[in-house]
Amino acid sequence: MTLSAPAARAVDLRVEPVDNVLEHVERSLQAELDRETVVRKRCSVGARTDRRTWVRIERRGLDKIGMQGWNGTECAARLEGITQPGWRGCVVWRDADEPVMWRADETDLLPSAPVGNAILSEDPKLQDSWWQAFNASLDALAAQDTRRLATPDTETITQALVTEAVRSISLSDDFDTTVERWVPAHADLNWANMTAPRFSLFDWEDWGNAPRGLDSASLWGSSLAVPALADRVRHERRHDLESRDGKLMTLFACSKVLGPDAHPQDPRMEPARRMAEQIIAELQAD
Repeated sequence: MTLSAPAARAVDLRVEPVDNVLEHVERSLQAELDRETVVRKRCSVGARTDRRTWVRIERRGLDKIGMQGWNGTECAARLEGITQPGWRGCVVWRDADEPVMWRADETDLLPSAPVGNAILSEDPKLQDSWWQAFNASLDALAAQDTRRLATPDTETITQALVTEAVRSISLSDDFDTTVERWVPAHADLNWANMTAPRFSLFDWEDWGNAPRGLDSASLWGSSLAVPALADRVRHERRHDLESRDGKLMTLFACSKVLGPDAHPQDPRMEPARRMAEQIIAELQAD
Protein backbone atom coordinates (compact mmCIF):
# COMPACT_ATOMS: atom_id res chain seq x y z
CA MET A 1 0.00 0.00 0.00
CA THR A 2 1.32 3.45 -0.96
CA LEU A 3 0.92 6.16 1.63
CA SER A 4 0.34 9.68 0.38
CA ALA A 5 0.79 12.93 2.26
CA PRO A 6 -2.37 14.82 3.19
CA ALA A 7 -3.16 17.86 1.08
CA ALA A 8 -2.26 21.18 2.65
CA ARG A 9 -4.69 24.03 3.18
CA ALA A 10 -4.53 26.53 0.32
CA VAL A 11 -2.84 29.68 1.58
CA ASP A 12 -2.00 33.02 -0.04
CA LEU A 13 1.05 34.47 1.71
CA ARG A 14 0.21 37.90 0.34
CA VAL A 15 -2.53 38.12 2.95
CA GLU A 16 -1.69 35.38 5.48
CA PRO A 17 -0.03 36.55 8.74
CA VAL A 18 3.70 35.69 8.54
CA ASP A 19 5.23 37.52 11.50
CA ASN A 20 5.86 34.27 13.39
CA VAL A 21 7.53 32.76 10.31
CA LEU A 22 9.82 35.76 9.87
CA GLU A 23 10.80 35.63 13.54
CA HIS A 24 11.55 31.90 13.27
CA VAL A 25 13.84 32.56 10.30
CA GLU A 26 15.64 35.37 12.12
CA ARG A 27 16.36 33.14 15.12
CA SER A 28 17.50 30.23 12.94
CA LEU A 29 19.75 32.21 10.58
CA GLN A 30 20.85 34.69 13.26
CA ALA A 31 20.06 37.56 10.95
CA GLU A 32 17.62 40.45 11.13
CA LEU A 33 15.11 40.80 8.29
CA ASP A 34 14.39 44.32 7.09
CA ARG A 35 10.61 44.52 7.31
CA GLU A 36 10.54 47.49 4.90
CA THR A 37 11.95 45.29 2.11
CA VAL A 38 9.53 42.37 2.52
CA VAL A 39 8.11 41.10 -0.78
CA ARG A 40 5.05 38.89 -0.43
CA LYS A 41 3.92 36.48 -3.15
CA ARG A 42 1.29 33.77 -3.16
CA CYS A 43 3.60 30.96 -2.06
CA SER A 44 6.70 32.78 -0.83
CA VAL A 45 7.98 35.75 1.14
CA GLY A 46 11.33 37.45 0.71
CA ALA A 47 13.29 40.11 2.58
CA ARG A 48 16.71 41.70 2.82
CA THR A 49 18.89 40.97 5.85
CA ASP A 50 21.16 43.15 7.97
CA ARG A 51 24.19 41.39 6.42
CA ARG A 52 23.32 42.45 2.87
CA THR A 53 21.84 39.14 1.75
CA TRP A 54 18.38 38.07 0.66
CA VAL A 55 16.19 35.41 2.26
CA ARG A 56 13.41 33.70 0.34
CA ILE A 57 10.89 31.78 2.46
CA GLU A 58 8.55 29.24 0.86
CA ARG A 59 5.61 27.30 2.23
CA ARG A 60 4.94 23.97 0.52
CA GLY A 61 2.50 21.16 1.30
CA LEU A 62 3.92 17.72 2.08
CA ASP A 63 1.96 16.40 -0.91
CA LYS A 64 4.02 18.73 -3.14
CA ILE A 65 7.40 17.55 -1.86
CA GLY A 66 8.46 14.54 -3.90
CA MET A 67 11.37 12.12 -3.67
CA GLN A 68 13.87 14.72 -4.90
CA GLY A 69 12.86 17.11 -2.14
CA TRP A 70 12.51 20.82 -2.71
CA ASN A 71 16.08 22.05 -2.42
CA GLY A 72 16.36 23.48 -5.91
CA THR A 73 18.21 26.65 -4.94
CA GLU A 74 20.71 24.66 -2.90
CA CYS A 75 21.31 22.15 -5.70
CA ALA A 76 21.63 24.93 -8.28
CA ALA A 77 24.61 26.31 -6.35
CA ARG A 78 26.82 23.62 -7.89
CA LEU A 79 25.93 24.54 -11.48
CA GLU A 80 28.78 26.00 -13.53
CA GLY A 81 28.77 28.78 -16.09
CA ILE A 82 25.44 30.27 -14.96
CA THR A 83 24.99 33.80 -13.66
CA GLN A 84 22.96 33.48 -10.47
CA PRO A 85 23.05 34.79 -6.89
CA GLY A 86 25.46 32.89 -4.64
CA TRP A 87 23.77 30.54 -2.15
CA ARG A 88 24.72 31.00 1.53
CA GLY A 89 22.63 28.45 3.46
CA CYS A 90 19.13 27.51 4.52
CA VAL A 91 16.80 26.45 7.31
CA VAL A 92 13.96 23.96 6.84
CA TRP A 93 11.24 23.02 9.31
CA ARG A 94 7.91 21.26 9.45
CA ASP A 95 4.86 23.23 10.52
CA ALA A 96 3.59 22.16 13.93
CA ASP A 97 -0.08 22.53 13.01
CA GLU A 98 -0.45 21.75 9.30
CA PRO A 99 0.89 19.18 6.77
CA VAL A 100 3.33 21.70 5.30
CA MET A 101 7.02 22.51 5.47
CA TRP A 102 8.77 25.86 5.41
CA ARG A 103 12.12 26.55 3.80
CA ALA A 104 14.23 29.72 3.94
CA ASP A 105 17.18 30.05 1.54
CA GLU A 106 19.72 32.83 2.02
CA THR A 107 21.48 34.12 -1.09
CA ASP A 108 23.53 37.07 -2.25
CA LEU A 109 21.57 40.16 -3.24
CA LEU A 110 20.49 40.47 -6.86
CA PRO A 111 22.86 42.60 -8.99
CA SER A 112 19.92 44.52 -10.48
CA ALA A 113 16.16 44.66 -10.18
CA PRO A 114 13.92 42.00 -11.76
CA VAL A 115 13.13 42.77 -15.39
CA GLY A 116 9.43 43.05 -14.55
CA ASN A 117 6.39 40.93 -13.84
CA ALA A 118 6.24 37.33 -15.00
CA ILE A 119 4.27 38.46 -18.07
CA LEU A 120 5.34 41.74 -19.64
CA SER A 121 3.13 44.32 -21.32
CA GLU A 122 5.95 46.68 -22.33
CA ASP A 123 9.30 46.14 -24.03
CA PRO A 124 12.10 46.22 -21.39
CA LYS A 125 14.57 47.34 -24.12
CA LEU A 126 17.34 44.98 -23.08
CA GLN A 127 20.87 45.53 -24.35
CA ASP A 128 22.67 43.07 -26.63
CA SER A 129 25.07 42.33 -23.74
CA TRP A 130 22.09 41.21 -21.65
CA TRP A 131 20.98 38.76 -24.33
CA GLN A 132 24.52 37.42 -24.62
CA ALA A 133 24.67 36.72 -20.88
CA PHE A 134 21.18 35.22 -21.00
CA ASN A 135 22.09 32.85 -23.83
CA ALA A 136 25.38 31.85 -22.19
CA SER A 137 23.60 30.85 -18.97
CA LEU A 138 20.82 28.89 -20.69
CA ASP A 139 23.30 27.06 -22.90
CA ALA A 140 25.51 26.27 -19.90
CA LEU A 141 22.51 24.97 -17.97
CA ALA A 142 21.48 22.61 -20.78
CA ALA A 143 25.01 21.14 -20.79
CA GLN A 144 24.89 20.11 -17.09
CA ASP A 145 23.97 16.73 -15.65
CA THR A 146 21.35 16.16 -12.96
CA ARG A 147 19.02 13.52 -11.62
CA ARG A 148 16.46 16.16 -10.70
CA LEU A 149 13.20 16.37 -12.64
CA ALA A 150 11.78 19.77 -13.46
CA THR A 151 8.57 20.72 -11.67
CA PRO A 152 7.00 23.67 -13.52
CA ASP A 153 4.10 24.98 -11.42
CA THR A 154 5.22 22.38 -8.80
CA GLU A 155 4.07 19.55 -11.10
CA THR A 156 6.70 17.08 -12.30
CA ILE A 157 7.01 17.27 -16.06
CA THR A 158 6.60 13.89 -17.75
CA GLN A 159 5.98 12.57 -21.23
CA ALA A 160 2.34 12.01 -20.28
CA LEU A 161 1.99 15.62 -19.13
CA VAL A 162 3.51 16.91 -22.38
CA THR A 163 1.20 14.74 -24.47
CA GLU A 164 -1.87 15.81 -22.51
CA ALA A 165 -1.00 19.51 -22.88
CA VAL A 166 -0.27 19.25 -26.60
CA ARG A 167 -3.42 17.26 -27.32
CA SER A 168 -5.51 19.78 -25.38
CA ILE A 169 -4.96 22.40 -28.09
CA SER A 170 -4.74 20.11 -31.12
CA LEU A 171 -7.83 18.91 -32.95
CA SER A 172 -5.96 15.88 -34.27
CA ASP A 173 -3.60 13.26 -32.94
CA ASP A 174 -1.83 12.44 -36.19
CA PHE A 175 1.62 13.56 -35.06
CA ASP A 176 4.01 12.10 -32.52
CA THR A 177 4.37 13.91 -29.20
CA THR A 178 7.33 11.86 -27.97
CA VAL A 179 10.14 13.99 -26.52
CA GLU A 180 13.53 13.04 -27.93
CA ARG A 181 15.92 14.98 -25.70
CA TRP A 182 15.69 15.90 -22.03
CA VAL A 183 18.11 18.51 -20.63
CA PRO A 184 18.39 20.52 -17.41
CA ALA A 185 16.02 23.51 -17.38
CA HIS A 186 15.21 26.31 -14.95
CA ALA A 187 11.51 25.39 -15.39
CA ASP A 188 10.17 28.75 -14.16
CA LEU A 189 11.79 31.06 -16.70
CA ASN A 190 9.87 34.32 -16.89
CA TRP A 191 10.62 38.03 -16.65
CA ALA A 192 10.16 38.15 -12.88
CA ASN A 193 13.01 35.67 -12.33
CA MET A 194 15.72 37.53 -14.26
CA THR A 195 17.40 40.87 -13.59
CA ALA A 196 18.44 43.81 -15.76
CA PRO A 197 20.47 45.76 -16.75
CA ARG A 198 22.88 43.23 -15.21
CA PHE A 199 21.68 39.74 -16.03
CA SER A 200 21.12 37.18 -13.30
CA LEU A 201 18.80 34.19 -13.11
CA PHE A 202 17.19 33.34 -9.78
CA ASP A 203 14.38 31.33 -8.12
CA TRP A 204 15.70 27.83 -8.82
CA GLU A 205 13.12 25.86 -6.84
CA ASP A 206 11.76 23.93 -9.82
CA TRP A 207 14.82 23.23 -11.96
CA GLY A 208 15.66 19.79 -13.32
CA ASN A 209 15.55 17.71 -16.48
CA ALA A 210 12.85 18.72 -18.94
CA PRO A 211 12.23 18.52 -22.68
CA ARG A 212 14.66 20.61 -24.66
CA GLY A 213 13.21 24.07 -25.26
CA LEU A 214 10.99 24.29 -22.17
CA ASP A 215 12.70 27.44 -20.86
CA SER A 216 12.85 29.14 -24.24
CA ALA A 217 9.20 28.40 -24.98
CA SER A 218 8.11 29.52 -21.51
CA LEU A 219 9.84 32.87 -21.88
CA TRP A 220 8.38 33.30 -25.36
CA GLY A 221 4.92 32.66 -23.91
CA SER A 222 5.53 35.30 -21.24
CA SER A 223 6.44 37.81 -23.97
CA LEU A 224 3.49 37.42 -26.34
CA ALA A 225 1.81 40.67 -25.27
CA VAL A 226 4.88 42.48 -26.69
CA PRO A 227 5.29 41.09 -30.24
CA ALA A 228 8.78 42.51 -30.80
CA LEU A 229 9.99 40.95 -27.54
CA ALA A 230 8.44 37.58 -28.37
CA ASP A 231 10.17 37.71 -31.76
CA ARG A 232 13.47 38.53 -30.07
CA VAL A 233 13.14 35.56 -27.74
CA ARG A 234 12.43 33.26 -30.69
CA HIS A 235 15.42 34.68 -32.56
CA GLU A 236 17.82 34.34 -29.62
CA ARG A 237 16.66 30.80 -28.78
CA ARG A 238 15.99 29.60 -32.32
CA HIS A 239 18.33 26.60 -32.02
CA ASP A 240 16.03 25.32 -29.26
CA LEU A 241 12.67 26.40 -30.63
CA GLU A 242 13.24 25.21 -34.19
CA SER A 243 14.05 21.69 -32.98
CA ARG A 244 11.27 19.09 -32.85
CA ASP A 245 11.30 19.11 -29.05
CA GLY A 246 11.26 22.90 -29.12
CA LYS A 247 8.13 22.82 -31.24
CA LEU A 248 6.46 20.51 -28.74
CA MET A 249 7.46 22.86 -25.93
CA THR A 250 6.05 25.79 -27.90
CA LEU A 251 2.73 23.94 -27.96
CA PHE A 252 3.16 23.23 -24.25
CA ALA A 253 3.57 26.97 -23.64
CA CYS A 254 0.59 27.75 -25.87
CA SER A 255 -1.56 25.37 -23.83
CA LYS A 256 -0.84 27.50 -20.75
CA VAL A 257 -2.20 30.57 -22.56
CA LEU A 258 -5.13 28.87 -24.31
CA GLY A 259 -6.23 26.57 -21.49
CA PRO A 260 -9.62 26.51 -19.74
CA ASP A 261 -8.57 29.24 -17.30
CA ALA A 262 -7.62 31.67 -20.08
CA HIS A 263 -9.01 35.18 -19.90
CA PRO A 264 -10.79 36.14 -23.12
CA GLN A 265 -9.12 39.57 -23.08
CA ASP A 266 -5.59 38.19 -22.68
CA PRO A 267 -3.58 39.79 -25.53
CA ARG A 268 -1.44 36.67 -25.74
CA MET A 269 -4.29 34.44 -26.86
CA GLU A 270 -4.38 35.33 -30.56
CA PRO A 271 -0.60 35.09 -31.19
CA ALA A 272 -0.52 31.84 -29.19
CA ARG A 273 -3.36 30.44 -31.28
CA ARG A 274 -1.65 31.39 -34.54
CA MET A 275 1.65 29.89 -33.46
CA ALA A 276 -0.05 26.68 -32.27
CA GLU A 277 -1.71 26.26 -35.67
CA GLN A 278 1.61 26.82 -37.43
CA ILE A 279 3.54 24.37 -35.24
CA ILE A 280 0.85 21.68 -35.50
CA ALA A 281 0.95 21.94 -39.30
CA GLU A 282 4.75 21.61 -39.26
CA LEU A 283 4.66 18.55 -37.01
CA GLN A 284 1.99 16.92 -39.14
CA ALA A 285 4.12 17.48 -42.24
CA ASP A 286 7.22 15.81 -40.72
